[in-house]
Amino acid sequence: MCGIVGYAGRREAEPILIDGLRRLEYRGYDSAGLATVTGPEQMHVRKRSGRIASLVGHLRERPAPGCLGISHTRWATHGPATDANAHPHLSSDGRVAVVHNGVIENYEALKRHLQEHGIVFQSDTDTEVIAQLVAYHFDGGLMEAVCRTLPLLKGTYGLAVVSPDDPEMILGARLGSPLVLGVGAGEHFLASDPAALIGQTRDVVYMKDHQLCRITADEWQIYDRERTRVSASVHQIDWEVGDADKGAFEHHMLKEIHEQPQTLANAMRGRLDDSESTAHFGGLNVDNQQLRRANRIILTACGTSYHAALIGEYLIEEFAQLPVEVEYASEFRYRNPPIDHNTIVIAISQSGETADTLAALRESKRKGHLTLAICNVVGSTIAREADGGIYLHAGPEIGVASTKAFTSQVFTLGMLALHLGRLRHLSALQGARIIDQMLSLPALIEESLECDAQVQRIAEKYAHCSDFLFLGRQYLYPVALEGALKLKEISYAHAEGYPAAEMKHGPIALIDEHTPSVFLALKGAIHEKAMSNLEEVKARRGPVIAVATQGDTAIAAKADDVICVPDVPDYFQPLVAVIPLQLLAYHIARLRGCDIDKPRNLAKSVTVE
Repeated sequence: MCGIVGYAGRREAEPILIDGLRRLEYRGYDSAGLATVTGPEQMHVRKRSGRIASLVGHLRERPAPGCLGISHTRWATHGPATDANAHPHLSSDGRVAVVHNGVIENYEALKRHLQEHGIVFQSDTDTEVIAQLVAYHFDGGLMEAVCRTLPLLKGTYGLAVVSPDDPEMILGARLGSPLVLGVGAGEHFLASDPAALIGQTRDVVYMKDHQLCRITADEWQIYDRERTRVSASVHQIDWEVGDADKGAFEHHMLKEIHEQPQTLANAMRGRLDDSESTAHFGGLNVDNQQLRRANRIILTACGTSYHAALIGEYLIEEFAQLPVEVEYASEFRYRNPPIDHNTIVIAISQSGETADTLAALRESKRKGHLTLAICNVVGSTIAREADGGIYLHAGPEIGVASTKAFTSQVFTLGMLALHLGRLRHLSALQGARIIDQMLSLPALIEESLECDAQVQRIAEKYAHCSDFLFLGRQYLYPVALEGALKLKEISYAHAEGYPAAEMKHGPIALIDEHTPSVFLALKGAIHEKAMSNLEEVKARRGPVIAVATQGDTAIAAKADDVICVPDVPDYFQPLVAVIPLQLLAYHIARLRGCDIDKPRNLAKSVTVE
């Protein structure tokens, strides 16, 4: 869940490492540090708790010279956010520095063993065990010491190691936590996320589990667990430097909310086929016969991706008449449900590195099921390990709270539902109509964004409230869940999402004049039912914020505040309805003075269980 950046080249490492760490701030962190090497017995370690700005201030007083170094932003798993617990961690003899993402599950046993041999620990972290073990085994070079250490570690790791005894190399290793190698001319890089390398290189190598890499200024190598050198493909990052900048916006999150018309256009580009009234996907790697044989689909995901999956369930069942189940990946991985042979398991993850979702995917593959992935990051672990998949093409999402990835996931699931439907019962006429509706969506979302100023005024009215309810029915129920999650994530207000009809089964007890209810009351098949639920809240003097269809004048007489969005079919309502909820969360968080792009305790990519 943290950030790793390494550099070996001919330029000064410090500014490159700091720039890379800044590009990884969105992942969430509570401390930062770096280590550079200038020669034998010359290692310079600087680290500070808090933001990168604190580390930069420290570096002004004590620069870290050298053209080789590693750096890290930490998200605490063992021990509080202190200078001592910040990475890099050093061995007691100062011969080894390590930065590490992941969790070492057997660190306590390893620590006791080392303490029995007189080694004194300086931190509360599991990571320090790695540095101490490498130094303990240091006899014949850094590569030998790391290779003797890795088999002793149980858990997950993406790590980078340097030593002044081998001052020209960085060693990296991964098991369950992402690591990518950047290839340059006379310089090479290491990072936990390709976003860190934007502006430095476009050429990257995605490491696999149980692989070890060695980089110097002039060369790079990848080795397997037997220390045999293996070949690896070099991929190109298609992100531009500007993709990761805020541009004219105050926050990354606001920029990404406003990018959604373009990201939907990117998701559909080249995939909608007018001649066959269907959608096609280049990387699906599944023939139509396999898809026709499927009698059930399981969508597995976490967090915002789980909410997108719930909408995907409705879309696939409506378009393809194919049974769908949605599973929290964190629960699915430990269950042993009966799944027949003709079930397809689809893992959904923005980063493609979500630990629970990856584990659920691997468990499904182990049992022989066809697995597909929907993710945003090319070359990510989930994308590589699935039998086939679909990329979102949403570009880098920097804000921790997902916005444009969510709508891209929903839209991609809609295209997949269309594809499955056309293989089954959906007529060419129906398919053509759905494609026409899809093509209109970017402009309709652009129109939805025009509510920004109105949402800001509503946020000013309710920013002081501590509790919110989000209510919707059918396709809009998962949107209610997502709206509540967004508000919780970035404003720290308590919020819950419910199917609107469930109000009377318990949550209605929470209604009072201090608890706003956000009703998703767009026109559709059960609009009148939703209006009845709204009346129940108003009867108990609960403030109501309604998201309604343009032209619905009746709702204005019943709700305290109304936000209008364009009229679209029920099955595409989530894409327009979620926009005001994202903006509401953003503006409430801004008014409450919250750190919107880096909310407390959260990380962008959850790579530990």
